[in-house]
Amino acid sequence: MIEFADILLEQPPHPFWTTLRQVGIERAVGILPRFHADWREQSSERPWDYAPLALYRDHVAEAGLTLDVIEDNPPMDAIRLGRPGRDEELEAVCTLIRNMGALGIRVWCYHWMPIVGWMRTSLAASARGGAAVSGFDYSRLADWPLTSAGVVDSETLWSNLEWFLARACPVAEEAGVVLAMHPDDPPISPIRGIARIMSSVEAFERLAELSPSSANAVTFCQGNFTLMTDDVPSLIRRFGGRIAFVHFRDVRGTPERFVETFHDDGQTHMFACMRAYRDINFDGVIRVDHVPTLEGDAASVAGYSHQGRLHAIGYMAGLREAVYAEAASAHQDGGASLTHEDGGGVAAALRRE
Repeated sequence: MIEFADILLEQPPHPFWTTLRQVGIERAVGILPRFHADWREQSSERPWDYAPLALYRDHVAEAGLTLDVIEDNPPMDAIRLGRPGRDEELEAVCTLIRNMGALGIRVWCYHWMPIVGWMRTSLAASARGGAAVSGFDYSRLADWPLTSAGVVDSETLWSNLEWFLARACPVAEEAGVVLAMHPDDPPISPIRGIARIMSSVEAFERLAELSPSSANAVTFCQGNFTLMTDDVPSLIRRFGGRIAFVHFRDVRGTPERFVETFHDDGQTHMFACMRAYRDINFDGVIRVDHVPTLEGDAASVAGYSHQGRLHAIGYMAGLREAVYAEAASAHQDGGASLTHEDGGGVAAALRRE
């Protein structure tokens, strides 16, 4: 059964966590606990050490949720760039992985974007009905200067990624944790002189070739992959068991210029994607991502308003129910084949015009 989760960006305990449980969410995606309980708290421990992570996991459990994924990391740019200090950063990452394993948190979502990570050029683009969304326009970066890292070429990043996987994957295998690589966001290269190597389907095939480890996996962020291919459902089937974690979202545009959208208003056939996850027997978690900010709501982090997330969760739940109903109907009809074409069966009834 496909499982849904949501990311917990709020400081615990938070009433929205209770709301998530009330609408049927049982799994959670967490960030590293960098917050303090109150002004009297002092600690020499780092957010990726065992005690802070254990306390955070327990706070999540008190809200009725199971912490399945950490989508955050200790500092890693020395690793990504191959600079002095990378051994110390690697040790911090391995500490996180070991502690996640000990605490039963099985997926770590990480990325390979040094210095400039997630990027948008607008946080106030307009979606359906005037809802606020983020957008990206590559042309607006034309006059931006290089970062402090200077020019960084792609092969430097690939070499450092291979170095990292050779050392981190054995630790992850022993801990029972998978390392789920997130695509570059946006998937375009370079940005301010720094190459972005996880920006194509071919790049993710090369990632698999770098390490045969079972810990070497993929975060399938649909909003990025739909900018890399015209057939996201086929790519889901192609990656299959390599997908450890999913970001369910959509956009309109190209890598050079796009805007985020409501989950039911983008360029991707979302029902066909949900069907593909069913067909590969996906057993990780899927979370909503990058939702519009609705009138009267607010987003302390762009793309994560509460009302927008609840709308997206409801939409996903309907898709999930539909794809399993389709499978049950086919079984009752004597094993009739389930169509994988966008025009057939339940998909035709649910298609957006």
